[in-house]
Amino acid sequence: MNRTTIPARAEVNPADCWDLSSLYASDEQWETDLARFALFEGRFAPFKGALAAGDSGSRDALLDCLALLEEAQRLLERLYVYASLRKSADESDAANLDRLGRVSMAATAFDAATSWIEPTLLSLDAKEVSAWAEGDARFGPYRVWIEKRLRMKPHVLSEGEERVLALEAEGKRTPSLAFSALTNVDIDFGLVETAEGPRPLSQTSFSQFLESPDRAVRERAYRSFYGAFDRHRNTIASLYAGSVNQDVAEARIRGYPSARAMALFPDRVGEEVYDNLVSTVRANLAPLHRYYDLRRRALGLGTLRHWDVYVPLVPGVKRVTPYAEACDLVADALKPLGGEYVDTIRAGLLSGWVDRYENKGKRSGAFSSGAYVGSPYILMNYKEDVLRDVFTLAHEGGHSMHTLYAARSNPFLCYDYTIFEAEVASTFNEDLLFRHFIKGNADPALRAYLLSTRASDILATLYRQTMFAEFERTSHALVEAGTPLTADLLRAEYRKLLEAYFGPGMELEAESDLEGLRIPHFYHAFYVYKYATGISASLALAERVSAGGASEREDYFKFLSSGGSRYPIDALRVAGVDMSKAEPVERACRAFGELVDELARALDELGSVRT
Repeated sequence: MNRTTIPARAEVNPADCWDLSSLYASDEQWETDLARFALFEGRFAPFKGALAAGDSGSRDALLDCLALLEEAQRLLERLYVYASLRKSADESDAANLDRLGRVSMAATAFDAATSWIEPTLLSLDAKEVSAWAEGDARFGPYRVWIEKRLRMKPHVLSEGEERVLALEAEGKRTPSLAFSALTNVDIDFGLVETAEGPRPLSQTSFSQFLESPDRAVRERAYRSFYGAFDRHRNTIASLYAGSVNQDVAEARIRGYPSARAMALFPDRVGEEVYDNLVSTVRANLAPLHRYYDLRRRALGLGTLRHWDVYVPLVPGVKRVTPYAEACDLVADALKPLGGEYVDTIRAGLLSGWVDRYENKGKRSGAFSSGAYVGSPYILMNYKEDVLRDVFTLAHEGGHSMHTLYAARSNPFLCYDYTIFEAEVASTFNEDLLFRHFIKGNADPALRAYLLSTRASDILATLYRQTMFAEFERTSHALVEAGTPLTADLLRAEYRKLLEAYFGPGMELEAESDLEGLRIPHFYHAFYVYKYATGISASLALAERVSAGGASEREDYFKFLSSGGSRYPIDALRVAGVDMSKAEPVERACRAFGELVDELARALDELGSVRT
């Protein structure tokens, strides 16, 4: 799409937009279903007494209640996904904002009206309910859902207590919302002087400034950016401390030994998985330090500074990849997965799954979103001259195919997979695309660019997210031990991590540890470790499928098809990787080290490495 201006949504070629008709053919159909969904709210009340009775009639009442719950939630998911996608395509359209707001309010009302179901279910005799689920074929679509709820029983409170916690849920978002408002709206980061004149600095533009080939621009942006955080350090530290305190309080209220245990429990991931990740990465920091030294030499620097770690090592590589060609590249790279997978993803990428290009009001970045019915959809802001966008397309396509296989293979109430698994399918596709690209390219500059980009991606996902995971573990443990979190304490703990991960070759600044106060993921505790485990699993599986045959491919499809019917560790074990052990993480660290060595040779061939 060769344009010098950003088009309005109405100006975009419909062929370049997603086709949402698999969800709703018109807004009017959506409105009809929203009105129909509102009627579900009053249809659950009759089941409450029948379930609570605990007699023989409870079994049939539970069965009918779950059938109605499935019907309502399937409709709600479809309504919400459609409204969310419409909003993402054009956030300047008031009708899109109104549509999403109304379905969100309807969902809140529905949740309140049905909040009694799980506490009532858990008040019944667990062995008897399990016997119903296992012994009565009518419970087949609901068996996994029931088993997972019964497992939560020790940590679910009474109906009244759960209602109180539910009413406080919106208030619990305050630290995160306030952090976002402060850092994205209220803080003025100022201007950065460049060769083209002063340019505004923001959360979004900061990363662009750090990629500038002009080191002075990078330093100015860095000092201005963290100077703004320094001026608000106590406020931001208080917001983060409040978030951690809330995590710890809820864990104690629900009877968990720690906030981390509470976060890991629903996925049945043992805390040793988390600790294995941290300890294994810690034991394999040498390749990371080698990478930073290579970066220093490739940039011709005597000392590497914190503002030097994102500037491209191979600038100026130009490649124009029209969207249709990108789809062909992705499809060719995924041939190890067989004809059905390739044909399905190619057809989807070319005919209605993807909203391809930027328009005014469109959400930035990229994502995949889908429902149990209809197509899985992908939002892109594809640029033909940005090679990374081809990898983004492969990544989001992996998510979409995961959703497609999961929905095809499972009942609605157990089709949705966890975040722990989600990042495997996406980064798996990226790895196959990288293998395809690197194998078919003899251009030294492009080869070095691909190696550099891949090394940067794995570093950001494996090493950096593990460093974040360490910080979260430490901050929560301090509060649980009775130590209040202050700005100075948080900075001191984060500085220790920076020194360990960047190694002795990095000269840190006085303000470098303020980075620990700017990570939005920290407001959703114990989430980031899943990125590191996900890429460790995907690298292992990509190697296994690429080097294997039909059996290895089918194992991978079993994983994609598991959806939510298995816990994530079990689903990945079926695919051929055991994330309860350190070996996949060790293998990922070795793969990164090999990539660094290959990158060093490629840069040396270009004459880019200095001693």
